[in-house]
Amino acid sequence: MVPFLKWVGGKRQLLSEIRKFVPNQFDRYVEPFLGGGAVFFDLNSHKAWINDVNPELINCYEVVRDDVSALIEHLQRHKYEKAYFLAQRSLDREEGGLERLSKIVRASRFIYLNKTAFNGMYRVNSKGFFNVPFGRYKDPKIVNAPALEAASVALQNVKITNLHFSDILQHCVPGDFVYLDPPYVPLSATSSFTQYSQGAFDMAEQKQLVSDLRALDRQGIKFLASNAYTDEIFDLYTGFEIMPVHAKRAINAKADGRKAIREALITNMPITKM
Repeated sequence: MVPFLKWVGGKRQLLSEIRKFVPNQFDRYVEPFLGGGAVFFDLNSHKAWINDVNPELINCYEVVRDDVSALIEHLQRHKYEKAYFLAQRSLDREEGGLERLSKIVRASRFIYLNKTAFNGMYRVNSKGFFNVPFGRYKDPKIVNAPALEAASVALQNVKITNLHFSDILQHCVPGDFVYLDPPYVPLSATSSFTQYSQGAFDMAEQKQLVSDLRALDRQGIKFLASNAYTDEIFDLYTGFEIMPVHAKRAINAKADGRKAIREALITNMPITKM
């Protein structure tokens, strides 16, 4: 299965590496930083708990699970025009914000913006307003009914939440397999230019994540995490296995600036799993 959303930093290109570290047997799949869900859809686990801090993203997954037909019908109403895009983008600035809209309308807007905004980015300003510019595409596929319907089947009976990652990790139990793809440690002082939600994921959050993962390790709960391949990560994750993998970042506006860089896979499982 493939994700129905475009997602900056998504893991589709690294799935062959990630699969090497998936346990042969586990009771439940847990993913606290869902994003585009490439790993979740690839594993297609029948028992899963998925989560993200982005409320619009989580609303979208819930609607895909619970009312995909109505969502597809609403998506067919959208137009790929800049003026229309700007009108949809500004809905969160109107009185009452997005909360005044139905779950289906919010999910439809989310997918529309995902397919038509620049590079599929999700970024909000300090007030929580979506502010990614209009993307220039030849023919964006706003309605991908087969992908949405397949995702709906995969999401049936899946627990979906909108919580802080610690609230998820503190409720994991032996037998769970946890995959984590948090916001990365910046590669430079200027490389972390996007804000995914109103609360920034800073170094204090990175340290809290490592503390929670050490607690999982003490319980014998297996995990695999992705992050930047930096000295800070080696310092934070001392004692765990850290492997380099190469991925091509697609944020740069110029194609020749989208070069392969090293990322890290971090695990408490024996490296012989490879």
